[in-house]
Amino acid sequence: MTQHGSYARTALVVVAHHRIDSLTGHTARLAAARLEAAGYRVDLLDLHAEGFDPRMNVSDQPDWGNREKAYSDEVHAHMRRILDADVVVAVFPVYWQSVPAILKGWIDRVWNYGFAYGRSKPRLAGKRMLWLGLAGATADDPVVEGMRSVLETNLSEGIAYYCGFSRSTVGLLTDAEERPQRLDAEGNLLVGEVVTGAEREAQYADLDRRARAFVERFVAEEAVAA
Repeated sequence: MTQHGSYARTALVVVAHHRIDSLTGHTARLAAARLEAAGYRVDLLDLHAEGFDPRMNVSDQPDWGNREKAYSDEVHAHMRRILDADVVVAVFPVYWQSVPAILKGWIDRVWNYGFAYGRSKPRLAGKRMLWLGLAGATADDPVVEGMRSVLETNLSEGIAYYCGFSRSTVGLLTDAEERPQRLDAEGNLLVGEVVTGAEREAQYADLDRRARAFVERFVAEEAVAA
């Protein structure tokens, strides 16, 4: 967690990758830096580093007859971090056109009945959400359009808006692999040669540029909304 100075707003940046040196982790730190530059206090939540268990358990399973159920201490601590945030930014690799298990489990356990949904006045109402998904597919792969649509439906409509968020944006960052990948017309996966040298530097510099652009647009929209 980064804390210095006085901030008017707080951003919870959630990282869902098992390696701290991953491109996902790098992108999350880049997003956090842009948010701090825009005046946000950043709470950086690395789910793997903090040892979050994504598996549902008896203590945290919803009780449909009691929306005031007291969930586990771990879950309540995460709920507090969400409540304290004005915006939530999730950074993750795209797995099977969805989020990794640890991020899905965080949502299952923490965005729970009585907290994130199940009330006439949602506790998360008015918050804003940015989902940054890193995909190995190349930008010209026909699968990308469908992937973006699936992510928007599942993450924005199925989760964020259902929980009262006022805005949810999916930023899909293609070309995240060092080997270009795409499907041909017959559905075969074509994997290219490893990108090296100046070409590789240019590829990842462009990915950084696109990630920053998503965050900056998100911040600008937040400023207009405020």
